[in-house]
Amino acid sequence: MPNTRHPENRTPSPSESTASTASAEIAVVGCGPVGMTLAALLSKAGHSVVVLERYPGLYGLPRAASFDGEIMRALQGLGLVDELAPTLRTQDAYEWRNGAGDLLIRQVFRNVGASGWADLYQFHQPDLETALHSLCTSMPNVDLRFGTTVTGLSQDRDQVTLNTSDGATFAARYVIGCDGGNSFVRNALGVEQDDLGFSEPWLVCDFTLRRPAADLGLPSMLQIGDPEGPTTVITTGAERQRFCFLLDDDDDFGRERAADGVWSRVDRYLSRDDADIARTATYTFQSLIARRWRDGRVLLAGDAAHQMPPFLGQGLCSGIRDALNIAFKLDLVLRGVRGAEVLDTYQSEREPHVRGVTATSMELGRQHTLRDPVLARERDRTLIVHRRALREPDRIRLPDLGPGLFASGGGRLSVQGRVSDGRRTGLLDDIVGGGFRLLVAEQALPLLNRAPLNDLGVTVVGFGPTATGTAAPGAAAPGTAAPGAAGTVVADPDGTHRRWLSDLGATAAAVRPDNYVYAAGPDAGTVANQLLALLTPGT
Repeated sequence: MPNTRHPENRTPSPSESTASTASAEIAVVGCGPVGMTLAALLSKAGHSVVVLERYPGLYGLPRAASFDGEIMRALQGLGLVDELAPTLRTQDAYEWRNGAGDLLIRQVFRNVGASGWADLYQFHQPDLETALHSLCTSMPNVDLRFGTTVTGLSQDRDQVTLNTSDGATFAARYVIGCDGGNSFVRNALGVEQDDLGFSEPWLVCDFTLRRPAADLGLPSMLQIGDPEGPTTVITTGAERQRFCFLLDDDDDFGRERAADGVWSRVDRYLSRDDADIARTATYTFQSLIARRWRDGRVLLAGDAAHQMPPFLGQGLCSGIRDALNIAFKLDLVLRGVRGAEVLDTYQSEREPHVRGVTATSMELGRQHTLRDPVLARERDRTLIVHRRALREPDRIRLPDLGPGLFASGGGRLSVQGRVSDGRRTGLLDDIVGGGFRLLVAEQALPLLNRAPLNDLGVTVVGFGPTATGTAAPGAAAPGTAAPGAAGTVVADPDGTHRRWLSDLGATAAAVRPDNYVYAAGPDAGTVANQLLALLTPGT
C-alpha cells in the first residue's frame, strides 16, 4: 500500500533517545517496516544506526496485508518467527470470480515453498511493526528518534548531514531514505520518477471481526472482477478482514469513507454485529519508479524508490528485499572489504526485479478492473476455458535479480529446506546460520581448502543423505553463523538442497546474506575462490 503516515497514539519508550544531536554510521529516515528491518540488519552486523521518524509513534493501523516465503525467511533470520507466527494466516488459495460468482481462476499456494515457508502469508501490519520495533529497541546500537522531522540534507565526500525542524543536526556516513511515497529524501535529492501508467482510486476498509473469518464464511482471498464494481476481499490476520472497492473517481473519496456507506458495501458479507470498522482509507494505486536509487552517500528504499499496485501482494516484499540488499553491501563498504562503488549494484540488481514485478501486478490489476462489460465477458470466457483445460494456473514466478554483485551462475534466489546436524533437525538457516555461505555437494567438500573461508567468516556446509558432523556445540542464534559449522556435512532428508544444486548444474553455490546466489558452478574450488575474491579486501 502507498505510505500515508499519520501521527498515532504512541509515546516513545525511555530507550528512544530524545537528545538534540547525534551521529551514527548510518541514518535511516522513516520508521516503517523497511526502515526498521534495515536498522536491525545493520545493527546485527555491528554498525550504529539512528532512525529518524517525523511522527511521534508507530503508524498503528493496517496497510500492507501480505508477504511471501522469501520475506518470512528474512524474518526468520531476525529471530521474529515465533513472535509473529500466531498473528499470521497461511494463505492456501487465491480466487478470481466474476460479477455472477463464476470461478475464473483458483491459484493454489504451497504450504512449503522454495524458501522453506509457505508461498503467501496474510498479516496485520501493526503486528509486524510492533515486533520490529521491539527488536530495534533491544539493540544498543540502534537509536530510534520519533517526532523528528528531517528538513535538510547535504553531503560531502565524508558524510551526510541531516537537519531537523527542532534544530538538531545528525551526521552519518550513509543515509537511507525509507520515508515512503512522498519521500523527503527523494525530493531533496531532486530524483524524478518514471510513471508506468497505472493510477486507480480505491476505497480500503479494514474490519476487526468478533468471530473468526471462517465461522463467518468470509473469503480468505478473493478478487471479484465485476464491471459494475471491482472488489477485493481478503482475511488479513487473526480475526481481521479487508475489503477494497474500485472507485469511479478521486472525487468520491470523501463521500465513500462514511461509515454508513461502508456498511452498505459489505452487507453481503458482514453485519454490524459481526465486526467493527478498524479503518477506512482511500488510496490511488500507482506505478512509480525512481530514476536514481543512489546519490553519493544517500540511497532510497521501499516506497521512496518504487510504488506498485497491490494485486500481486509484493509492495512490502519489494521494500524488505531492498533492505536485505543494501544491508550486506553497506556492511562490506563500512568494514573496508569493498569500495563504495559496490552500492551501485543495489539499483542494477533490484530495479529490473521491481519493474518485472510491477508489470505483472499492473496486468493483473487491469484484468481485474475491466469496466467494459463486453471486454469483461471475453476475459471470463478465456479464463474459464483455461481453467477447465488446466486444473490450476501456472504459478507466478518472480524474476531473478538484474546484473550486479555476482560471479558466474549468480542472481537467483537460493532455497531452504530441512536439514539435520545429527542432534537437531530444522530449517537450514536455523541449523547453520546466515551470512555468506558456501553450500556444497557432499562429495566435493573434501576437495576444498576451507581454512581461508573460515577466516573470512564464511559458513561451509555439505549436503548428504546423513549427517557426518555437528554444526555447533549449541543451537545457532537465528541469522548468525554457527561456530564450528564450516566444513560440516548435514543430512538433507528431503533432498531439497541436493536437487537444487543438481538443477543448477553445480556442486557448489555461494550464497549471499540476502539469500541470493553469488556464484555457482560444477567446480567447487572455483566457486570458493570467487567468494574469497569478493570477501578479501583489496582484491
